[in-house]
Amino acid sequence: MFLAIGKGKRKRTRTMKTSEEVESQRMTHITVERNRRKQMNEHLRALRSLMPSSYVQRGDQASIIGGAIEFVRELEQLLQCLESQKRRRLYPEGDSSSSLMLPISVKPNDSTYEHEESAESKSCLADIEVKVMGFDALVKILSRRRPGQLIRTIAALEELQLNVLHANITTVEQTVLYSLNIKIGGEMRFTAADMANSVQQIVGLINASMI
Repeated sequence: MFLAIGKGKRKRTRTMKTSEEVESQRMTHITVERNRRKQMNEHLRALRSLMPSSYVQRGDQASIIGGAIEFVRELEQLLQCLESQKRRRLYPEGDSSSSLMLPISVKPNDSTYEHEESAESKSCLADIEVKVMGFDALVKILSRRRPGQLIRTIAALEELQLNVLHANITTVEQTVLYSLNIKIGGEMRFTAADMANSVQQIVGLINASMI
């Protein structure tokens, strides 16, 4: 006959922490949390410094992070615009089924048009301001923010041989101001009034397509 001898379970001995150990652990936790908050605040300050001030209305954490999200979205739109421009330059004979055909009057290139001229176009959708000097132009568009608006605006301008060299974006709540530095391409010359009216038409077509 065999007797099964079971192994007894070892009882865990509970170690009692001294008051000094408890206090040391508490102070360590406080120090770690303080350092974490300090690092977070430093990162938030660095993040805020990378954005235009118009994206951050308040200095609290939620406002800074929310502004950063909006800023990154605008940068993504701008990147898509630049990539679209690059593709059109590499493949000029590509599909143009989505092009915006805008009626516009242009004047032949002439030295008499080298002076600076300006024009405005205002509507319920946008306030447009244009300054033209030779083949360089500055276009400002003040309107309500809409998804994809910047991409489609630049794409439409490119179709008119108005090449966007630089874009600056300023937002205040649901309003956005686009400042576009443009190089006028081709042999034809746009007047400031022509350009302001065309940009207004572009904004109108974009708005209509979103309804």
